[in-house]
Amino acid sequence: MGRAFEFRKARKMKRWSAMAKTFTRLGKDIVMAVKEGGPDPDSNSKLRAVIQNAKAANMPKDNIERAIKRASDKNQGDYKEVLFEGYAPHGIAILVETATDNNNRTVANIRSYFNKCDGNLGTSGSVEFMFDHTCNFRINGEGIDPEELELEFIDFGAEEVFKDDDGILIYAPFESFGTIQKELESREIEILSSGFERIPQVTKKITPEQAADVEKLLEKIEEDDDVQNVYHTMEESSSDA
Repeated sequence: MGRAFEFRKARKMKRWSAMAKTFTRLGKDIVMAVKEGGPDPDSNSKLRAVIQNAKAANMPKDNIERAIKRASDKNQGDYKEVLFEGYAPHGIAILVETATDNNNRTVANIRSYFNKCDGNLGTSGSVEFMFDHTCNFRINGEGIDPEELELEFIDFGAEEVFKDDDGILIYAPFESFGTIQKELESREIEILSSGFERIPQVTKKITPEQAADVEKLLEKIEEDDDVQNVYHTMEESSSDA
């Protein structure tokens, strides 16, 4: 198994435990997708993907429809995706993806978390290069051989395909998302969820005491409403996944 498999295994159930936080993030994703391509999922592939993710997270249908309607309102502000980069204590690189309607607020908040936890907020490009930006799809694996699927989808950008308890996962570079989504849909293969992740190229092993320092910063960042995802280079145990 490759890096995507190990990364997924280590992170499984470790983050995103709070349902309310998940729904907040998905709500923003819906707003951004509607603003970009309109409220009709049939003609907006990005919105179609976000709705699939919302259903996979058990987001109520009413919540989804409300978010689409709200996004269509001209008074609804735009969310801007902003990436923050820096270091936690003990040399652990951190990448923070945010979606914000007030960049000044978000910058001030993220900087304060790094400062309070002995970290260092860096400049653009300071750690992003340490992570591979990937896309992923979880599909219904019934009647599908993962090895055959991997061979067939290499031409569309797939780099790693593996099976877990919830279906089959396809990992590919970020820019292959649209091509793979289109091909899966043309084959009428059910997409359960999809998304993007940043996989660290190299991880760093630190002591449990040092890890506690890093976790303190990660928790503060993840609690912020503007934060969508947090990635880091600290080696995580997959024993509890």
